[in-house]
Amino acid sequence: VSSASKVVDADSLMNAANEDGSWILIIQQDLSVDEDIVLEGEFENDGELDRKLALYDQDSNYNVTDRYTLEAPSITVQSPNTRFKAGIFVGDVYVAAENFKLTTGFTVEGNVYFENEAAKSTFTIEKGATITGDIVNNF
Repeated sequence: VSSASKVVDADSLMNAANEDGSWILIIQQDLSVDEDIVLEGEFENDGELDRKLALYDQDSNYNVTDRYTLEAPSITVQSPNTRFKAGIFVGDVYVAAENFKLTTGFTVEGNVYFENEAAKSTFTIEKGATITGDIVNNF
């Protein structure tokens, strides 16, 4: 089990996103990068497959207190059971892994592309999450 990765710049983001990164990427500021982001590898949290992009601050009762924006040309989800929670991603999202989830008011300001039927059929969007662009099948 890997610990959390606090992301503060493009380099720490790319290190946290790769297969040697951690199960959770915590970004507590607005951040813009010029590179495509790839979330890869399989990670566990409490004994379950899990990967989380956390673009928010929370209080001691786990209530979201601030939301942040991550901007990049694209982010590709290759890690299974990845969830984007409580922030904004500006760019396109490519989903190749199963059980991708947008939750807790997360906004994708761009398109979401599914690379295969399994990724699309296991996708969930909940708790006020939104996509401003299109949902596209790339298979």
